[in-house]
Amino acid sequence: EVQLVESGGGKVQAGWSLRLSCATSGFRNDDYAIGWFRQAPGKVERLGVACIRKSDGRADSLDSLKGRFTISMNNAKNVVYLHMNSLEPEDTAVYYCAADLAAPVICWLPPNRYSRWGQGTPVTVSS
Repeated sequence: EVQLVESGGGKVQAGWSLRLSCATSGFRNDDYAIGWFRQAPGKVERLGVACIRKSDGRADSLDSLKGRFTISMNNAKNVVYLHMNSLEPEDTAVYYCAADLAAPVICWLPPNRYSRWGQGTPVTVSS
């Protein structure tokens, strides 16, 4: 069974950095992608932040966050990271990681392809 567990969230001040971790397990092969999403307070929708494909490391991120947010993967530990720099109060949200198992596997930011989700980790950025 595929499982994803996020960690690393917290309360920080604007301008600080955080690294979120998504520990993954239960995959049968490398045919999947991991995405990071965030859900802002009072919002229903989850916004795709970044994604990475396990098989070849192809990654993508939301244009508006490029330069501040970066996704990376530690294959040996089966952990996917979201590096967040120069945090702003608008980055306050619950951050989720999720797995896309559908073929063909692509790195895709809209959340509709993702079928396995973690429980989320909250990030609060104060001004």
